[in-house]
Amino acid sequence: MGKFGRCIVGGTFDRFHSGHSLLINHALEVAEHVEVWITSDSMSMSKSPFIESFEDRREAILSLRNERITTHMLEDILGPAPNRKDCDSIVCTPETLGNCQLINEKRLSNGLIPLEIIEVPYAIDENGGVLSSSRIRAGLIDRDGKFWINSDQRLQTHYYHDILDEELKNPMGELYSGPEDALEIAMSAAIENIVPGALIAVGDVCVSSLLELGIIPDIGLIDGYTKREELSNKVDTSSFEILLTCVNPAGQITPSLIESIDIAMRSDQTTCIEVDGEEDLAPLIVHLLAPIGTNVVYGQPSKGVVLQFTDESVKIRCRELLSKFEVK
Repeated sequence: MGKFGRCIVGGTFDRFHSGHSLLINHALEVAEHVEVWITSDSMSMSKSPFIESFEDRREAILSLRNERITTHMLEDILGPAPNRKDCDSIVCTPETLGNCQLINEKRLSNGLIPLEIIEVPYAIDENGGVLSSSRIRAGLIDRDGKFWINSDQRLQTHYYHDILDEELKNPMGELYSGPEDALEIAMSAAIENIVPGALIAVGDVCVSSLLELGIIPDIGLIDGYTKREELSNKVDTSSFEILLTCVNPAGQITPSLIESIDIAMRSDQTTCIEVDGEEDLAPLIVHLLAPIGTNVVYGQPSKGVVLQFTDESVKIRCRELLSKFEVK
């Protein structure tokens, strides 16, 4: 059993990951009892609208099923630690070390013994970066610190395989129906349901429909064709701040396409990617590279518009689908 009696651990604990496990396990090693203080929904919303609810974050910690752990709601940055007489230690990361030092200053002014501060190093992802909830929400890594598209995959050409026919037959997302010659009707319905994240449109007709509605998507991907027939009226790309080009033949996902989407994702300017070839498979890469909460729209021939939000489950599915492509 640890040398301390009661240890405090505080944080947001969004999308419980390996770094969180490291922090709590260290606290369990040094103390008999561990109090985990989880930021309230009102506190977390000030950081990001895509942070999980308090109850979901709390449930992730309770799922550890350790009777030495109790969970509590943190209503302010310091919590009750400056006034607690029954706690003797606090575990933190380098990021929250300053808060712990401030807690001890307040404890001294309150006539209390300072807490023993135990700093735990960051968990590291597969590329040496910090494994954090913010980088998970940014869509860069999963909860184990693995990239959704690794460096090898970025350099490979991925070839469509017939085994994917059945899996890609149904749209990935919510279908909004509308007449084929007036796609703006279906698009308007889809736009009413977007969440407050970036908007990415795949396909010439989708991009044109949004522009006709007065909406410039953050990223648009076009190839000059619809249903593999060349469009007589090309998309007017003058509204976009940046124009990129890439080469991506039909039935492939090329390094050129991946790099272009990655560049567009990292830009804060509206970007149109003109694909020399075909952009039909681009949503797979878009979801893998996009932040959590991104809105992705693409056309469903003769049916309407599909809207899919990027979340971890969608990223997992896209990763699995990409793994079934042949690579060269």
